[in-house]
Amino acid sequence: MISNPKTWRLPRDPKWWQAKFLSFLILATLLIGWQYAVSKPAFDPAGKTDDELMLMEFNGDIVRNEAGDYIFNADKMTGLPGPLAVGAKVVEELSHPFHKNGTNDHGIGHLIMYTVARFSIGFLLASFVAIIVGVIIGLNPVIFAAVNPFLQVLKPISPLAWMPLLLYTVQKPTITAVLVVFMASLWPTVANTAFGLASIDKDYLRVSKMLEFGWFRRLFTVILPAAAPAIVAGLRISFGSALVAVVPAEMLLGELGVGYLSWMEWNNLDIAGVLFAILVMGVVGFLMDLLLSKLSKAASYAT
Repeated sequence: MISNPKTWRLPRDPKWWQAKFLSFLILATLLIGWQYAVSKPAFDPAGKTDDELMLMEFNGDIVRNEAGDYIFNADKMTGLPGPLAVGAKVVEELSHPFHKNGTNDHGIGHLIMYTVARFSIGFLLASFVAIIVGVIIGLNPVIFAAVNPFLQVLKPISPLAWMPLLLYTVQKPTITAVLVVFMASLWPTVANTAFGLASIDKDYLRVSKMLEFGWFRRLFTVILPAAAPAIVAGLRISFGSALVAVVPAEMLLGELGVGYLSWMEWNNLDIAGVLFAILVMGVVGFLMDLLLSKLSKAASYAT
């Protein structure tokens, strides 16, 4: 028997459409307001003598267009660029996303992959370690009481504070960036896993003991599924902390990635490029958070 595949249909709920229209309206208002705020009126030569115009042209403040009229020199415009300039930068960067024109000139596609790779390695390693440590702590009140003071001291330390020590120890910027992500991801998952296991309904444990489940069977069929929502909540907190840490780590370490792109564009005084890098961080973070959200829903359904 062949099951019918799911077909995607547009939602019929009018509130869904109202929300989408409102989102579009907010975005359009922000973009129009932004463009208006940064727009500069056209150059008006009225009231200026020929000598003053020649001096401004000599200084590069104004140039002549194809019609021969004076206009402001776009290369000497200062201030925050508008959405049109940022849009042009987005088109320019996305038109060749996987180019490599030297050691430090890589396309945005490569830079995103570098950042995602460092983030994924550090986050997965930290999650693996944190869940094991959290299980050990959560299942034993004595160990929890003994370890908790250390957790309370280590948890508030910024992951970037570890960076000089990590760089001094491993002496490789790439590994240091991964370890910064590791440190950022570790503590929220440890704390939530321990809390989730300590809060399991004791009836579950009694029933599994009555059924004479072995330790590993009890762990994987009763304890971890029951604590899964708390563990996934910890993973989501860790995810946000790690995402916040990886970008400044790349900026400070000079490692190729989205953070590196932001810092390089700042060094080049290309503010549109900085805004493009910020936009990329937001989109990449949103897509990765979407994947984690799917995992969270799966864990909720499983329990």
